[in-house]
Amino acid sequence: MNRIRSTAIAAALLLSAGCSVMPEAPEVVALPQVRSFSSHPEGESLPPGWQPWVLSRFKRSTAYKLVNEQGRTVVRARAESSASGLIHPLKLDPQTYPVLHWHWKVEDLIQKADNTQKHLEDSPVRLVVSFGGDMDKLNIHDRMFFDNVRLLTGQQMPYATLMYIWENRAPRDTVIDNRHTSRIKMIVAESGRDRIGSWQEVTRNIVEDYKRAFGEYPGPVTAVGIMTDTDNTGDNAHAWYGDIAFHKNTLPTP
Repeated sequence: MNRIRSTAIAAALLLSAGCSVMPEAPEVVALPQVRSFSSHPEGESLPPGWQPWVLSRFKRSTAYKLVNEQGRTVVRARAESSASGLIHPLKLDPQTYPVLHWHWKVEDLIQKADNTQKHLEDSPVRLVVSFGGDMDKLNIHDRMFFDNVRLLTGQQMPYATLMYIWENRAPRDTVIDNRHTSRIKMIVAESGRDRIGSWQEVTRNIVEDYKRAFGEYPGPVTAVGIMTDTDNTGDNAHAWYGDIAFHKNTLPTP
């Protein structure tokens, strides 16, 4: 009974932290590829396939808007002690499309953020990928945690989640464990201040990253999301996201 109660408390704390719970798939049609930002006009509306990702009704939402940046439409994120994101459901085979490619830019880092500490778990940019899988394979702790999240939010957590983040100190390629469930892993895609203020191109092999993080091959990709969050540190952050795409083993020629 104490373990069940502690798991419920952990779920509530994770939700109040507002940084890690991604729904399995919103109630919209899952697409075989990610709709681009650059093909959509700037303004408040989102490209088809994208929708707001609300983490908790108790949290202030980060502001997202399509803007023109160097002649191309991108997403601008402004977080002020806030945490929310944008999510795009998918139905994609990672074995066929293992290469994830995107661009992002941050105005500055979040000075107090440290994703190895749960009370400081913020990032100016996050790119989040969720995966399907056999829920019967979850261990008892994860199963109880998933059940409590579903009871608290009405949302089913995905079988596994990878979060690519920009960290202050942890070296690039570091895998950071979630403190409450083994089914969420953060991977440091960028670290430190050297590249702030300019657009960065990032390419990751999600099959290799998943195997390194979870010790198994991934199931289908069920969603991709972006999130800029400062709810734990209470700070402000400005960031931009460019197009996100999954490719086969090689990237297309620009």
